[in-house]
Amino acid sequence: MGIRNRWLRFLGRRLNPITLSAARRGRGPFTIVRHRGRVSGTIHETPIIVARSGADFVAELTYGPRVQWYRNIQAAGGSCELVRGVGTWRIRSTEPLGAESGLRAYGPPRSWILRLLRRHDFLLLRVAPAEPSADDETD
Repeated sequence: MGIRNRWLRFLGRRLNPITLSAARRGRGPFTIVRHRGRVSGTIHETPIIVARSGADFVAELTYGPRVQWYRNIQAAGGSCELVRGVGTWRIRSTEPLGAESGLRAYGPPRSWILRLLRRHDFLLLRVAPAEPSADDETD
């Protein structure tokens, strides 16, 4: 097993549970992307860091566009959910985003750090319109 695989395994088993817990409480920079496995059909939760871009979100693909959560979303036609604290957003589609647009969405100082780390893979997560609740309906 290579160093990269060991590092990813460490993150998945040790760090991800901590960041998932922080995202559920709305603490720290993390947001949960909830997606369905392509093969198993199992619901997975992966912590990511996103930035708002108008009504939508921008995700930085730290490990590139071949990460499992992104591949699962692609297989589902772009559909997933983002969860942070008590907020939940349904994502209707995804689009690759250029590096400059992605960095601009994060703004300083986060964009400076991403630039220093040579991050260039970004993804635009389009938020689906809110569905009317039972309280919104009139008789």
